[in-house]
Amino acid sequence: MSSTEPTGAAGTAGSGPAPLPARESRFIDVHYHVGPDAYLRRHTATTAGALYAEHRGWVVLKNHLGSTAAQAWEARQQGLPVSGSIVLNRLAGGFDPRAVEQAVIQHGDDSGLRLIVHLPTVTGRTHRSRLARTPSHPLLGDGQPPLTVADESGALRPEVTELLRAARNLPVVISTGHADGHEVRLLVDEVVRLDVPRLMLNQPANPMTGLSCKDLVEVAAAEQVWTEQTALTRLLGYQDWADFADVLSLLPRVVYSSDLGQPSQMDITDWLTWNQNIYSEAGLTPERVIDITHTGPLKMLSL
Repeated sequence: MSSTEPTGAAGTAGSGPAPLPARESRFIDVHYHVGPDAYLRRHTATTAGALYAEHRGWVVLKNHLGSTAAQAWEARQQGLPVSGSIVLNRLAGGFDPRAVEQAVIQHGDDSGLRLIVHLPTVTGRTHRSRLARTPSHPLLGDGQPPLTVADESGALRPEVTELLRAARNLPVVISTGHADGHEVRLLVDEVVRLDVPRLMLNQPANPMTGLSCKDLVEVAAAEQVWTEQTALTRLLGYQDWADFADVLSLLPRVVYSSDLGQPSQMDITDWLTWNQNIYSEAGLTPERVIDITHTGPLKMLSL
């Protein structure tokens, strides 16, 4: 059986056609929000997957409530180009490796791609999003309980180090979540020390992290460290044009994603059109566009 034929998390074959393999897609978006999530979203896993399929893309689903692994597996059984992630907020079990192992199993082994494991995105830090957001459930009216990767002394929590150790033997990419700049540096150092295969700096220009392209030249120097540049960081005005363009054009190991899915933001088709103007204004060569939208993401996610 080829690696592109669905086998399912428990070894049972899916009834639908196999999706277009990620390596044959035109682009890979490693960060797209679908419902059910902490906030209302524009699409479900299957409606989003159908749009990405229409554009010969691949999408990695994200959910601040926890795991999208099972949703992604089910979407692939319908022939849709979808893989998943888990966000380790306190509500989803925090840093417990069992939550990651369960998500890996639910994700299945048919996509040939790693599961993205986001460290907490609800950290309790003071930042008011510019997004118009509606909680998806009454129990979320007061938000989620916060969790950070560093303790009160500024050191990495021991359970984070243990999670990173476990990640060495799992088909995952660790993402920094909404860690602040100090925590990102701690995570990079620990990933290098433990020889964790993949670390993605999750939208480092966002106000909760605050790392510029100049900072990232040093922070993202290690070969296993990838920098995610999201469209939403620019769309919300959190990042100026010069820094946005510099990250896209200058840094090694960049993955360009949307971070979309919000009803108040543009849909997938409009984002793809917007991107063409962005690439032109930033002076990106066709080779660089392919690198940040397909070759790079594929290399980061591949087993």
